[in-house]
Amino acid sequence: MTGNSRKGLVLQERDRRLLRELGVMRVIDREQAKCVGGFGSTTRANARLLALTRVGMLRRFFIGTQAGGKKALYTLTSEGATLGGGALPGLRKRSDEVLVADFFVTHQLFVNEVYCRVKHQPIPLPNSRFLRWISFGEPIEGSTLIPDAYFEIAQHEKVLAAFLEVDLGTESRSVWRKKVEAYVRYAVAGNAAPAFGSAQFRVLVVTNSLTRLESLRATAAEVTEKIFWFTTFDSVDRDRFWSAIWQRPAENAPRPILELQP
Repeated sequence: MTGNSRKGLVLQERDRRLLRELGVMRVIDREQAKCVGGFGSTTRANARLLALTRVGMLRRFFIGTQAGGKKALYTLTSEGATLGGGALPGLRKRSDEVLVADFFVTHQLFVNEVYCRVKHQPIPLPNSRFLRWISFGEPIEGSTLIPDAYFEIAQHEKVLAAFLEVDLGTESRSVWRKKVEAYVRYAVAGNAAPAFGSAQFRVLVVTNSLTRLESLRATAAEVTEKIFWFTTFDSVDRDRFWSAIWQRPAENAPRPILELQP
């Protein structure tokens, strides 16, 4: 159903979908808006983002790029969050503020890259479909862990349940080891079944370099050979999320996280 904004903009279903998605993603750039909003044209995406900003549904700010320029980012205003029914609020940034660097924003944009691939890109295996994605603002029940996300994929009669950890190389080895130990305790305690409906889960770790990947794998292998799967953003970009790009703590041969079912 469409409706009029306070300044006369007719909200389309695509606008409402974008606002809902921002309630999960919290902050987006133009390319992510094109993905979740279904825009086929960059010009059309730019125009709609600007229109939603001007009527107070979105707040625009900027972040510096490695090339020395700046990139526009968008987050929900309180009015946009109400219309979108988002689970998480928008970021508290001033309109047109320019950030030199912001770890939270950068990290969230990388989480969103995974979200776009998991929910909005086809899964290249028959009878496989996206079920749900959960974002967290506080520790999961029965643990001190705050995963970057949790998602489920249905494949035939099975469900892949996975927690997501996006690693940008900022945590020390000791901090990462404690996180691995916390996931193992959570799995052994069986808390995932009542909380998420699935007793078994994986922890998918996407990091920013092969060197970092090997460090994380080695640390995880000191605790467990199970649960964890590792890859890099370069591998995801080059070979796709569902390809054989994932490595286990103690195995060298990469594997896909979904296998072709007989």
